[in-house]
Amino acid sequence: MTIAGALPYIQIVLSVVLIVCILLQQTGASLGGAFGADNFSAAYHTRRGLEKYLFRTTIIVGILFAASAFVALVIH
Repeated sequence: MTIAGALPYIQIVLSVVLIVCILLQQTGASLGGAFGADNFSAAYHTRRGLEKYLFRTTIIVGILFAASAFVALVIH
């Protein structure tokens, strides 16, 4: 199996992992913040522990997904 044959499966796995990582992240913004309410306490949040690891994992998986999409574009 060549890289061109395995690339769709890699992209499917990366997309599912990226979706899970994004959905597992907690947001500090409440529903009122979406409608213009004052919610400045959410802007000053320091990530620690598992939340920091999940944030960095999300960035890495996003970069890998973008790279795999670029490789798929170049190959085809």
